[in-house]
Amino acid sequence: MELKPDFSFRPLPAIDRPLRFSLSAGPSPLGPLQELAEPPPPDSPSGSRARGMWIGKGFNVIWRPNSTPGQDRFLELNLTDEVLEFEEIPGPIPNRGLLQADISMFGLTYLQQIKDGNNHAGLHVEPGIWATVPQTENPAERPTVVRMASIPHGTAVLAQGIATPISGPPVITNNDIIPFVIGNPAQKIQFPEPDLSKQTNFRSPPADIAGISQAMVDNPNSVLVSALSGKNVKHTTVLEVSSSATAPVVGGGVANTAFLQGSPVAGPNTGPNAQAALVTATFWIETVDGLAGGPELHQLQYTQTVLLNFNGLSWPHITVGTLQRSRPYTVRQGDALSSIALQVYGSDAEPFWRTIYNANITVIGPDPSVIAAGQQFNIPT
Repeated sequence: MELKPDFSFRPLPAIDRPLRFSLSAGPSPLGPLQELAEPPPPDSPSGSRARGMWIGKGFNVIWRPNSTPGQDRFLELNLTDEVLEFEEIPGPIPNRGLLQADISMFGLTYLQQIKDGNNHAGLHVEPGIWATVPQTENPAERPTVVRMASIPHGTAVLAQGIATPISGPPVITNNDIIPFVIGNPAQKIQFPEPDLSKQTNFRSPPADIAGISQAMVDNPNSVLVSALSGKNVKHTTVLEVSSSATAPVVGGGVANTAFLQGSPVAGPNTGPNAQAALVTATFWIETVDGLAGGPELHQLQYTQTVLLNFNGLSWPHITVGTLQRSRPYTVRQGDALSSIALQVYGSDAEPFWRTIYNANITVIGPDPSVIAAGQQFNIPT
């Protein structure tokens, strides 16, 4: 997604109301979302916008409905490769009020693309918007953040919640993929498919789950904890959002296509095919110390659970990811890693150019002194 260079919101008439977003770490009205995108370089053309590209890996688990008689489920497991891109929406986004004064929201468009890390099949594409919402009187809510997502499988999601800054690394709790009776999370139902030691035709085939361990299946969030090993996270902004219309804040919801929703008429064979009933997600925007004195970098981790309702149960669909903020760079004639590091980080010392090398070793090869014009690098920032 890319907005036209001359597009900018301009409320008419203007909204004379302070943002009142207490978490803003600087002048940006994006508040806690501002680190998702980098400001344009000083020499950028007029009208350039903040952009952010995040690249990384993760893990996806989904119980799919299955129409084979006697077997209502299939467990799909994927290692994932992911690219997540953000672009600032210029100008204040006006929301007109009847019960209170008008407000302005500020936001970013995003495009998420996820592929299977083993067979490289496309799994997910999601265009959407993240936005900050100021404090409101009606309803009486503190400043919040909202994620508005469109899922091509047939679901639209509005998930709203709160942002919290913390010192140090995130606190990541365990989770699991055990289905439960709809409306009763305590009444869990065990099935054999998550046990990787048991052969089954109703789980992703062995070639597609290479690199997936039993520990990952039992606790998908363990993938996030492992990704933090050896890293010193100095600061974290926590974004917690939910499609629940009552918690953590008033606002939110999920809409499904007719196919997913199923027939509204009660009777045999009428329930939903796979109704997305609830979406909850936590995103951690992390500031990480560079290795061996290298540049300070930004990392994004997230865990998301979508409850898919079918055949009387809620089936957890869990996706986790760890992504690094990166800046694309095309190598020019005469470039060296040290000169690129000087441009990007302001230093050509080894910890800085080695940061670029480590992130692009598959492109560069074993010798960091040999790079070629036209090569495409992703530079961690």
